[in-house]
This record gives sequence, C-alpha cells and structure tokens, in this order.
Amino acid sequence: MSHVNKNRLFIASCMALLVTSMTFAIRAGILNQLGGDFLLSNKNLGWINSMAFFGFPVATILGGLFYNSIGPKRLILIAFFFHLLGLILTIFASGFWTLLISTFFIGFANGSVEAACNPMIAELYPNDKTTMLNRFHVWFPGGIVIGSLISMFMSNQGMAWQWQIAIMLVPTLIYGYLFLGQEFPKTKALLGSTSKNFQALFNPLFIFMMVCMTLTAVTELGTQQWVEKILKNSGASPMVVLALMSGLMALGRLFAGPVVHRLNSVGVLLLSSVIATIGIYTMSFASGDLVYISAILFAIGVMYFWPTMLGFVSEYLPQTGALGISLMGGAGMLAVAMWQPVIGGWLDTQKSIALSDGFDESSADLIAGQATLSHIAIFPAILVLLFGILWLYRNKIVKA
Repeated sequence: MSHVNKNRLFIASCMALLVTSMTFAIRAGILNQLGGDFLLSNKNLGWINSMAFFGFPVATILGGLFYNSIGPKRLILIAFFFHLLGLILTIFASGFWTLLISTFFIGFANGSVEAACNPMIAELYPNDKTTMLNRFHVWFPGGIVIGSLISMFMSNQGMAWQWQIAIMLVPTLIYGYLFLGQEFPKTKALLGSTSKNFQALFNPLFIFMMVCMTLTAVTELGTQQWVEKILKNSGASPMVVLALMSGLMALGRLFAGPVVHRLNSVGVLLLSSVIATIGIYTMSFASGDLVYISAILFAIGVMYFWPTMLGFVSEYLPQTGALGISLMGGAGMLAVAMWQPVIGGWLDTQKSIALSDGFDESSADLIAGQATLSHIAIFPAILVLLFGILWLYRNKIVKA
C-alpha cells in the first residue's frame, strides 16, 4: 500500500458516510411535508422509509459477495452513481411509487458506501480496526446533526422539501472528487477467499451476532427515523432532539478508543443496551424538558452499537472477511426496513384509538408516539439478555 493515501481515502469515506446519514436526517425532517403533499398515511410513509433500509442490505450483501473480486473502487463508483440518481429522482417525484423507487436507489447507494468503506478501513488500519471504524462512523451521527439542522432551518424558512433533497448533491459531488484518481488497497491482502469467507459465516457466534445486529439497528435507526412524527407534540423540538442525540453520538464515537480498550467490545455492547433501554423507556412517557434528558440517555446507549458490532466481527471473526462485515450491516438495515411499516402502523393504530377515546388531534399524536416508543423499548431490553449471555461466554473463554 506504498502509493495508497490512507488519510485521503479515510476523509473521502467519511464524506460519503456524511451523505448517507444526511439522507436519513432530511428524510425524517420532511416526512410531514411528504405526507401532506402526497396525502400519504403513516403506514405509506413507513413503506417509503423501508425502501431506504431495504436498498441498503441489497447493496451490502452484493458488495460483500463481490468485494474481493471488484474491490472498493468500483463499489464507490456504484455508490456515487446511485446517490446522484436517487436524489435527482426524489426531487422530481410525483407520488408514492416514484418516492418508493427513488428512496430504494438512495438506500442502495448508502449500502454501497458501507460495503466499500468498512472493509477498506479495516484493511487500511489492521492494528486498530474497532477504533478507526468508530471514528469513521462518527460521520453517521455527525451527518444527522448537519442534516437535521439544515432540515429544521429550511422548513422554518418555508422552503419546499425538494430543496432539502437538492442540498445533498453538494457533499455527494465532494466525495466523488475526493475519491477521484486515488489508488485503493489491493483486496488480495484481505484474509481468505470469498469461498472461505462464506464457510466462516456458519460459525454460531457469527449467526448470534447477526441476530443481535438486527436488534441494535432497529433500536437506533427505528427510533431516529420517526423522531419528527413521534415527538412533534411532546413539547420538545423533534429536530433539535435528533441533532442533540446525533451530536452526542458523534462525540462518543470520536473518543471511542479508550472506552473500547477499557471495557472491551462485549462490555461496551452490554452497557450500551442497558442505557438504551432506560433512555427509550423514559422517552415513552416524557414531555417538555424531560424529552431532552431521555434523548441524552438514548444517545449514550446507542452511540457505540453499529461500529462496535462491525469491529467485533472484524476482530473476533476475521475469517468472515469483507463478506462478514457487509452482511452484518445488511442484516441490521434489512431488519429496520421490515419494521418501518410496522412502526408506522403502530402510530396510525394508537392515534385512532386515542381519537376514538375523545382526545384531540394533538393529544392523540402525543399518545400514539409515546405508545410506539414503549413498543420499541422491547428491542434493547432483549439485547440486555443477549449481550449478558455473550459477556458470560467471553469471560469463560478468557479465564479458561
């Protein structure tokens, strides 16, 4: 890797992830506008959201399978193309089906970024994988902060949602420029061939971690994607809450190294699941200023989930290679895709019940949001049990 500019590749990867996260934040910020402009129910909005999360695992699974043969450079080109295509088609969307298709393309681009950059960064920094993956994933919450503040500002100025989508074309072009002409690490340096990677996927520990990944992803992204709908009548600003949570997550990931080294990956995951459960449960009955406090707890709980799960697989199951890392991310996003219409359905159902009980529109929205959060809190609660088992298992191996 003598001619590989590691710093530029890392910065370019961070910029690509910034675009990925901005799509999540701005989509969360414009859900109400989309629903109003196209007369869409929460369940329909859930299906549109699900396409972003469904396109992601399709890309990561394909990227993981072909990473060793085509390398990260071609995957980045695919990501760049589908980001441009998805964003432009969204701007000119005319209804439910065009939003569905364009959102899938954006999700596919987002997945291609992760499929290319996660294993590439693990390859660039073989002695510090978990720390560097956490630093890379700083830019997911970092982009959500930027995107949520942009969305809030533009919405407050009365600007159409199409302009919020269009602004993401700027960082897309920047990351395309940063990757342009760069030499990438040779994929032959990765551990094992694709066939050997595939065989390693049947390790019971990998299967266990994939199950856990589905729960960590829904806990984090299932909550964040619906923040505008869930908290709009809570007495707190939903987009400020999203920015607060994401800012704390970015800060935590930036300084993840000492935390991971002190507690180890499993300890971080177990403690995170406990705090995330408390945070979401508190948010399910909070209003006013208490929403911000519960949001802080939630952010502390989920900040290390995604990169630490990927780092665990890279460090403890290296035989799975790029395929293992990509499938982990794919499993997480596929789970979030499947739960999006369900979460939207919860909101619709709970609101209908509240309205039939005589509550006004505003109160019904608040009740529906809080009830939905109480359902979501079940996911991290299950993780407390699963990561507790993993912690006992790993301690037994170490002592033996």
